[in-house]
Amino acid sequence: MSTQNIAPGATRPTLRQQLGARKPIEAFIAEAGNGTGDGPQLRRTLGLLHLTMISVGATLGTGIFVVLSSSVPMAGPAVWISFAIAGLAALFAALSYAEMAGAVPVSGSSYTYTYATMGEGLAWVCGWCLVLEYAVSVAAIAVGAGEYLNEMARALGVNLPAALTNPPGVDGGMFNVPALAIVLFATVLLVRGTKESAMVNTVLVFIKIAVLLFFIVIAFSAFTSGNFDPLLPMGTAGVSAAAARLFFSYIGFDAASTAGEEAKNPQRDLPRAIVLSMVIITTLYILVAIAAIGARQWTWFEGKSAALVQLLEEVTGQGWVALLFAAGAVLAIVSIVITVLYGQTRILVAMSRDGMVPAVFARISPRNGAPVAGTWITGGAVAVVAGLIPLGQLADATSIGTLFAFSLVSLAVIMLRRTQPELPRTFKVPLYPLTPILAVVFCGYLMLNLGATTWVVFGVWMIVGAAIYLGYGRRKSKLAAAWGTVPKN
Repeated sequence: MSTQNIAPGATRPTLRQQLGARKPIEAFIAEAGNGTGDGPQLRRTLGLLHLTMISVGATLGTGIFVVLSSSVPMAGPAVWISFAIAGLAALFAALSYAEMAGAVPVSGSSYTYTYATMGEGLAWVCGWCLVLEYAVSVAAIAVGAGEYLNEMARALGVNLPAALTNPPGVDGGMFNVPALAIVLFATVLLVRGTKESAMVNTVLVFIKIAVLLFFIVIAFSAFTSGNFDPLLPMGTAGVSAAAARLFFSYIGFDAASTAGEEAKNPQRDLPRAIVLSMVIITTLYILVAIAAIGARQWTWFEGKSAALVQLLEEVTGQGWVALLFAAGAVLAIVSIVITVLYGQTRILVAMSRDGMVPAVFARISPRNGAPVAGTWITGGAVAVVAGLIPLGQLADATSIGTLFAFSLVSLAVIMLRRTQPELPRTFKVPLYPLTPILAVVFCGYLMLNLGATTWVVFGVWMIVGAAIYLGYGRRKSKLAAAWGTVPKN
């Protein structure tokens, strides 16, 4: 750890020293162990396919199934360009994640990378952003799944009561029971064990890819090139605003990096899984967006909560087609909930080991090697949020925290190259340092295109996080507790 300017005889750092204190990468790796350390540990059971499917599962479907309808009115027919812009920003960040995941193969993801390069203060900020990214995005995605469940029920001639299928303030809603049920289902699955949940997720991911390919084929059968004229009815500002919102669609590609301690060969497989997942996700997103706009004019999407289901029903005139797609969409979104909730619990494991959050989150079950208690706590809290808060507010709030965390990871690549150039790296970002710099620029650009309300929510979230750090994290920090015993480096 960094111990510059320590007062003689000091056993605890000042606030300034603690905020800048860096935890050595070797310490993270030693704590993670290889499954043979003291006490129950996370188990290495995941190969390249599982890791890739975790990232694809955590990402693919969110923007298409959930956020597309609200983004088309912002960008018009150029929404596919918005997907490409958001995907390019995500790709630059993904390359940075790939390098860091290969160099620091532990569970903490960007929280760990920031702690090792920029110090405890920014690590806490990053971890607090990740809490927003993972927990709130799970809730937002579950809300979207609830919308498709409603479409399934309507296709079967059943009208579910609005009071139990919408959050408060939305069409007479009181509590979104389907969203809560989906989160609780994912929680139960994760509690059973990592290997079991990874196998279920892999099956669900293949189903969701098949469902999206099915949509592309049907939508292209009704393709009209005139739907793309004019391409930019809302101008470039609309395209940028939609790209900022659609970045939410790429949240989750970093989920594989949270599995660093459960991968069989993390240095080799984590970078491959991250890059491969981004190629799959971006390709499918752009194809679906082009197919959707080609089948219907962009103004048609205004106000539609489950647009793709309704589009298929109109194009085919067959209710069973819409029912099949809605069922596939629900399964697809369930896989996102599973994998994103998985990532959240693993990040909390890393933060708990450092004393940043209560120790219960790092408690590993000796039966299945999973953080059972932390999963129940996280899943229960997210389920309540999913039942109470509307989707749009969740999506934008998640995007801003994620963009900030991605920026920190890209900066971490640069700092680690300078401070530890000899560190073994199984993957290096191409065109260094241009790639991580572009990642920071793109993320900053997208953040600036988010609304003022989103910035206010983010500011309040950061204030709450600072209060928790000063009141709990700073006092409980294990790095600070060991301050007087760790040699300078």
